[in-house]
Amino acid sequence: MDKELKLATDLIDFIHASPSPFHVIRNVKAALLKKGFSDLNPKDKWNLKKGGKYFTTKNDSSLVAFIVGTEKIEENGFSIIAAHTDSPSIKIKPKPEIRVADSYLKLNTEIYGGAILNTWFDRPLSLAGRVNLRNDNLFFPETKFVNIKKPILTIPNLAIHLNRGINEGKAIKKQEEMLPIITLINNELDKENFLINYLAKELYTHPSKILDFELNLYDYSQGNINGLHDEFISSGKLDDLAMVHAGIDALLNSEASEKTKIMVCFDNEEVGSRTKQGAGSPMLRNILERLCIKLSKDKEAYYRALYNSFLISADMAHALHPNYTDKHDPVVQPVINKGPVIKINADQKYTTDSVSSSVFETLCLKAEVPVQKYVNHSDIKGGSTLGNVLSSQLDIRSVDVGNPMLAMHSIRELGGVNDHFYMKKVFEEFYNN
Repeated sequence: MDKELKLATDLIDFIHASPSPFHVIRNVKAALLKKGFSDLNPKDKWNLKKGGKYFTTKNDSSLVAFIVGTEKIEENGFSIIAAHTDSPSIKIKPKPEIRVADSYLKLNTEIYGGAILNTWFDRPLSLAGRVNLRNDNLFFPETKFVNIKKPILTIPNLAIHLNRGINEGKAIKKQEEMLPIITLINNELDKENFLINYLAKELYTHPSKILDFELNLYDYSQGNINGLHDEFISSGKLDDLAMVHAGIDALLNSEASEKTKIMVCFDNEEVGSRTKQGAGSPMLRNILERLCIKLSKDKEAYYRALYNSFLISADMAHALHPNYTDKHDPVVQPVINKGPVIKINADQKYTTDSVSSSVFETLCLKAEVPVQKYVNHSDIKGGSTLGNVLSSQLDIRSVDVGNPMLAMHSIRELGGVNDHFYMKKVFEEFYNN
């Protein structure tokens, strides 16, 4: 197996083992600990050393990992890569059990982010997330992660015989049509507290100990390598776990140097980032300031360090779709496996400017990696990402980039094997300069 295919297969395995943002961070923590990084509790006093490797987490769903620079932090600044741990999904509501004709048991749900809803029908689905248990500490209940490693749910389509217009396009009623069936009702089933009882069995605890949960549905089918020449990655959550995977891998392969190297994984990008664990929070800013105070004893060092820093906001990009070429710019058309994409927007939904674009292009040149650009079709408003949200918190030069992909926000997305390897090489070049 060549190195590009091996890295892509590692990505698929990582995604399959990370069915919720909580599992993403748990797996990233394990990889960091294995490589000698120390876990910092934000409530404790930090003792940092130059050249030291550390990480800290927020809400079990966000993480900041860093290698402290060997020289003055105010003169060398930070090299930061930012990605996000969340993906569009379907969340379970409280008291979710819904009975139908005293025969079917469904679960009540709501949509998280901008999912392509019709891709969730007729799939083998399961549940994953976080459960909080009663303990002696009122303000810090016990946390358990749960992943039901079994396809226990499905959202069945309505047969075409009962819905003749299904292929002509229609709005999906989220409250009615996006409710998964979990089982058939029988006399032994506790229909009122089914999910709590089920979770208690999974966690080997008593139902009365469960206080609350945050659970999302996920596609139980693992991703795979696709295409005649094994050129594609077919998987859910490529947006944005591909960038998390490439960034963390690059940091793990990096050694201490003059600059302080940082990889940050935010949560809640898909719903606007305005949470305590999102890019719109002061989380990263506080950690950077804390680093400067600990290492230089000088608040001004923080402001000086910012002006010697650079941020790569890494979120996936749109590739030219061969069936919908009219939805793309007529000239600037990135294609899968032709390299990372610099994202540009006149309305500043991306932070890229001519200076930061030049920096990233030069990094690609040094890494011997091809590079592409993306702009929206002028009649179609595009989305935004981490970069412009972070700009409200940090005065740092930044560029928005990502790998080209198709079917973004589908339950099954399509990216390129070579592109994932290319992006990792650029990230390594960034950390080593």
